[in-house]
Amino acid sequence: MSERPHLPLPRRRVRSLAGQLFVVQVVIVAAVVAGGAVLAYLFTAGRAEDAARSQVTAVARSVADSPSVLAAATGPDPSAVLQPYAEQVRVHTGVSFVTVMDIRGVRWTHPTPEQIGKPFLGHIERALAGETLSETYTGTLGPSVRVVTPVLDGDRRVVALVSVGRTVRSISEQLRGPLTALAGVALAALVVGGLGTYLANARLRRHTHGMGAAELSHLYEYHQATLHSVREGLVLLDRQHRVVLCNDAARELLGLEGELEGRPIAGLGLPQSLVAAVLTPEPARDELHLTAERVVVLNTSAIGTGLGSVLTLRDHTELQALSGELDSVRGFTDALGAQAHEAANRLHAVVSLIELGRHHEAVEFATAELALAQQLTDRVVAAVAEPVLAALLLGKAAQAAERGVELTLTEDSRIDDGVLPPDLSARDLVTLLGNLVDNAVDAAIEGAAEHPDQPEVTVTARVEDDRLLLRVADTGPGIDPDAVDDAFRRGWSTKSGGRGLGLALVAQTARRNGGTVEVGRERGAVLTVRLPLRRAGVARR
Repeated sequence: MSERPHLPLPRRRVRSLAGQLFVVQVVIVAAVVAGGAVLAYLFTAGRAEDAARSQVTAVARSVADSPSVLAAATGPDPSAVLQPYAEQVRVHTGVSFVTVMDIRGVRWTHPTPEQIGKPFLGHIERALAGETLSETYTGTLGPSVRVVTPVLDGDRRVVALVSVGRTVRSISEQLRGPLTALAGVALAALVVGGLGTYLANARLRRHTHGMGAAELSHLYEYHQATLHSVREGLVLLDRQHRVVLCNDAARELLGLEGELEGRPIAGLGLPQSLVAAVLTPEPARDELHLTAERVVVLNTSAIGTGLGSVLTLRDHTELQALSGELDSVRGFTDALGAQAHEAANRLHAVVSLIELGRHHEAVEFATAELALAQQLTDRVVAAVAEPVLAALLLGKAAQAAERGVELTLTEDSRIDDGVLPPDLSARDLVTLLGNLVDNAVDAAIEGAAEHPDQPEVTVTARVEDDRLLLRVADTGPGIDPDAVDDAFRRGWSTKSGGRGLGLALVAQTARRNGGTVEVGRERGAVLTVRLPLRRAGVARR
C-alpha cells in the first residue's frame, strides 16, 4: 500500500497592521457610539420621567384647588359630579388617570368606571397629613408615575384626596420618537466612523505595503542593523535639513558625538564646504571634502519628492595619501628620465671631446657636472638623517630643476636620526613637505613671469624647541593677507583648473598631529609647519 504524499501545511495568513488597526478602531467606534446612545437614552428617559412627574403634580394641585371639586366632595353624590370633570381634565391634559377619592381611599372617579367605589391602590398616609406625595406604583392601569395631594376646606382640613398619574407605557411611547432619532444618529455615526476608519486604514495599508506588525518590526530591525553595519557613512536628512538618521560610520568619519537626531546639519560643526554642498539643491557626485582629520568623498541624493535627502560618505584619507605618494613617485620617474636624457647628452659631449683629443677639457667638463649634482645630495644627506625626508627632498629638487626652479636647503637645516617620534608617520611627512614644495614650485614659476630672476624655493627642516619645523619659501607673488584663512580650505587655488586640495591637506595633517601652520611673506610666500615631538593624549586615527 503506497503512502500518501505529505501535503505542505497551509501557511497561516497574517493580518496586516492596517487590518488589525481597522478591526480595533471599528470596535472602539462601535463601543463609543453604543455607550453614547445608552447614556443619551438614560438621560432622555430621566428627563421624560421628571417632566411627567412635574406634569401630574401640576394637574393634581389644580384639581385639588378647584372650588367645584371641594363643593362636590362635600355634596351628596360626589361621583356623579366629579367623574365627568375628571375625565375632561384627563383628556385635555394627556395624563393617564385623574382619581378623586374620599379620606378612606375609596374612589369617586376612575378612567375605568368599574373601579369607582373600590379602594385606591397606593399610599395616601402623607397626603392625609396635608402633604403632596410623589411615587411610582403599580395600580389597575399598570406601573405609573403618580402624585397624591389633599383637598382642603376653608379650615385647612383634608376632606378628599386627588391622585393624577401617567403610566410608564405612555411615557415610553412618548420616548419612541426621540429614541428612533437617537438610534438613527448613532447608526449614522457608526457608519461615518467606520467609513473614515476604512479610508484611513486603506491609506495606511498602501504605505505599509500590507505588512503586519511583526513584519514591520523585523523590517525595522533589519533596516537598523544594515544601516549601522555598512562601512560607508550614511546620513538621512528631512526636508528642513535636520538629521533623521546617522549611522556609526558617518559619526566616525565626521567626528560627531552625542544625540544628533533632530539637529540641523548646519549646526553640527562640519566644514563649511561640506555643509554648502549638502544644502545645494543639485546632487553632489564624488566630491572631496576635508573634515578635521579625514578626507571624505560626498554623494547626495534626494528622497522621493521633497521628503529630504540622503548623504553617503566614503573615507578617502588613505587613498588620498597614496595618490600623493604616487604623484611623487611619478614625478621622480619623470625627473629621472629627464636626468637620464641630460646625462646621455653630457656623455656624448665627453666622448666627443675625447675623440677630438681634448682630454683635459673632457675631464673638467665631466667632473664639474658631477660636482654640481653631488653637492645637493651631500648637503641633504648630511643635514637630514630621516631617509623619507631626504629622499623626498632629492626627488623634489630634481623635479624643480626640470621645471627651471632652483631648490635649496638652508644651512641651519638639520634633523638627526631618531629624533622624530614613532607616531609621526612617514606618510604624514610626505603629505606635509611634498604639498608645501609643490605649491612653492608652482608659485615660483608663476612669479618668474613678473621678475627676471631665476625662480627659487628654499626649504628649512630642523628641530627647534622640541618641535619639528618645516619651512618652505618661494619667490612667487605670495598669498594675500585677506586670503590666508581661505588658503587652507578645500577648493582654494591660484592656479586655473586646480583642485585646491594641497594646502588643505597640509592644514589637516598638521592639525591631526597637534601642530600648526603659519603663513608669512619675504620675497614671496613663506609657509611654516611646526609639529610637537612629544605629545600626550593626542588621539590618532
